[in-house]
Amino acid sequence: DIGDIIRGKDLFRGYNEKDRNEKKQLQQNLKDIFKNIYNKLIGDLTKSSRTKVAEAQTRYNDGSGNYYQLREDWWDANRGTVWKAITCKAEQNNKYFRHTCGGGKNPTHAKCQCVTHDVPTYLDYVPQYLR
Repeated sequence: DIGDIIRGKDLFRGYNEKDRNEKKQLQQNLKDIFKNIYNKLIGDLTKSSRTKVAEAQTRYNDGSGNYYQLREDWWDANRGTVWKAITCKAEQNNKYFRHTCGGGKNPTHAKCQCVTHDVPTYLDYVPQYLR
């Protein structure tokens, strides 16, 4: 799903060469995007605190150029906004196909949203092969 793609954990390898090349291009684009986010973050922190710069560099610059921890933190901070964007055209009576609210006990309500406004997809951190 989109969270796995953003976080660089998507297991789908592609059905053919075209799929594999498109996935490589997507991952390269995400690397570039998160490199820009990282550089902007470091630039902003440089103006305020050397300690915070060092902490951010330690946390996010893994040396691989993938910025996996930054991607993970970005997804954690933005998954609700992404869900709202995905469901923005949902009709008032649309419901998500599984009981995913309240720890999987309750259905979604209006516009595929939980009553608490939490994101109803509780499977983000379950490994793909177990979903």
